Amino acid sequence: MSDTPSSTPTVDREEIEKIAELARIRIAADQAGEVAERITRILGMVDTLQAADTDGVEPMANPLDATQALRPDEITEENRREAFQAIAPAVENGLYLVPKVID
Repeated sequence: MSDTPSSTPTVDREEIEKIAELARIRIAADQAGEVAERITRILGMVDTLQAADTDGVEPMANPLDATQALRPDEITEENRREAFQAIAPAVENGLYLVPKVID
């Protein structure tokens, strides 16, 4: 990623191809340039948000003055692990077995 004078990072085609390889996704060669432009625009929007003055603004989880009503911490469903594991492709000692996904 290179920085332009406006400090907005830009992403080039080579970086898109490298990121796609690391993420194990396929991006057609003719679309890599367009994807790079889109990501550069997104990074520009992030810069705009980061430039907003938030001094004196309290962090919040919800923009409304409402509190979350909590329910009692009680078990509401029965344990159906055995039923789910009976239809799973591979189970061992109560654990689901999945294929290796990272080389």
